[in-house]
Amino acid sequence: MLQVNIDGKTYNVNEGSSILEAAGKAHIKIPTLCYEEGLSIYGGCRLCVVEIEGERLLQPACATEIKEGMVIKTHSPKVQEVRRNLFELIIASHDISCKLNCLTCSKNGNCELRQAADIIGINQVRLKSRDKGYSEDRSSYSIIREPNKCITCGRCIRKCEEVQGIGIFTMANRGPATIVTTFEDKGMGNVECTNCGQCIHSCPTGALHEVYHYENVWDVLNDPSKHVVVQTAPAVRVAISEPFGAEPGAVATGQMVAALRRLGFDRVFDTNFTADLTIMEEGTELIERINNGGILPLLTSCSPGWIKFIEHFYPDLLPNISSCKSPQQMFGAVAKTYYAEKNNIPLEDLVVVSVMPCTAKKFEARRPEMEGDVDFVLTTRELARMIKTAGIDMLALEEEEYDNLMGVSSGAADIFGATGGVMEAALRTAYELITGEELEKLDFEMVRGLEGIKVAEIDINGLKVKGGVAHGLGNVRKLMDRIKSGEEFHFIELMACPGGCLGGGGQPIPTNEETRTRRMKAIYEIDKGKKMRKSHENSYVQKLYDDYLGKPGSHRAHELLHTSYTARGV
Repeated sequence: MLQVNIDGKTYNVNEGSSILEAAGKAHIKIPTLCYEEGLSIYGGCRLCVVEIEGERLLQPACATEIKEGMVIKTHSPKVQEVRRNLFELIIASHDISCKLNCLTCSKNGNCELRQAADIIGINQVRLKSRDKGYSEDRSSYSIIREPNKCITCGRCIRKCEEVQGIGIFTMANRGPATIVTTFEDKGMGNVECTNCGQCIHSCPTGALHEVYHYENVWDVLNDPSKHVVVQTAPAVRVAISEPFGAEPGAVATGQMVAALRRLGFDRVFDTNFTADLTIMEEGTELIERINNGGILPLLTSCSPGWIKFIEHFYPDLLPNISSCKSPQQMFGAVAKTYYAEKNNIPLEDLVVVSVMPCTAKKFEARRPEMEGDVDFVLTTRELARMIKTAGIDMLALEEEEYDNLMGVSSGAADIFGATGGVMEAALRTAYELITGEELEKLDFEMVRGLEGIKVAEIDINGLKVKGGVAHGLGNVRKLMDRIKSGEEFHFIELMACPGGCLGGGGQPIPTNEETRTRRMKAIYEIDKGKKMRKSHENSYVQKLYDDYLGKPGSHRAHELLHTSYTARGV
């Protein structure tokens, strides 16, 4: 331990800590914009500068390591003056104007510039906003980039490179003309972007946000000729309450269902229903591949960010991916056939809306292989915005149940929202279908938690089934390389976002290690509290097979619930 003095008080801090970390543990806030926990230190914004006794120049707290006996002033007059000057320069480059005002900005509820201004004590801005004159990048189906709002903090660059292992962003030009852009300024829709949206979580200014669908959804909700159904993904229910002031991980399933009905949706269904259906189809596919010498390992197909990743970077492994559509797309396909026919709803009048924790789902819904299954995709953030716009106090609503038919699900479906959840759900069903025996212990602890790569082996009737789990594309790449080097697996679950869907790019801001941990705990509590915890026990899924699909893996099931992929290269 090292002893330091911060603002006149002595603290003992761990050797190797930065001044920023030491101040944080002393409950002293130092403003930052380019710093983000978990990313490398950039030291570009300089807002975190502090005064150190004996040193002539101010030093950045994020990039300066604590030394024994240091005397540090975090808010001296000299520090505050420099911070105010720096902040005014940053604000001038942010292009604040009537057109880009704080009322319409995607970060208006959690703007880090405003938070920094509070700490710095800004009471005037003397510099005029600089018109950079850049065009918005609208080349992606998932994400919009507004360069005029960018302050070149570089967090999106580091998140994409260091966490996701891709690197679609780069700095271009010099000095005041410096800009974050894509390769040859092609636009995010024309490079190897996976649409995961993790860059949105890192952006402090709203220069990156999802492509909004909520205005389209308002239009169809206000059209009496349309029958609008909505599905909600597993990870949304443990995050939707956060924009309303609840703690991360507070479960608000029933209140969310009630709010969706008040918004005007004709039926409120659960993507969990088709998560159970996914297990039936994917489990059947796994058993067939194992029994008939098919291509192994079988790779899951639920995460559209992961799918685009493998299409770009490992196209030779595309035959390993399950042909099952994701639960979102399965839901759309079933809604526009089985549900429409059963309720005599003309297809031209039926609109399917998804609420997803994921920005990549917007791209997935536009894929030519599945286009038309789902009409509009809202992120968790967009749904919160709609509920607020309607003046609904969601957390005060009485809980309501999903509509029947496609609203009933097992606990196995709930855990799809966490890394390792699809693997665990599949093992629960595969074990009982293969052995014909009841599984005594349903919790597969070895595939739970936030460790980047997890490996588990389970004995099923003498067959040692080896499974792997990876979340966050940087970890996914490592596991893919292990497969290519010859390591053998039977089944692997892969999720593009850290933590799985609960850490998706469409989840409330902030999404970080703490929020992911709390949302994950909530998801497992939901599963634990359900009587039905295995997908193959879902009687409504069984009814769907009896009435319409025949059996898992049938010709009809393949027509509706399976898809193909596209090798894209880099």
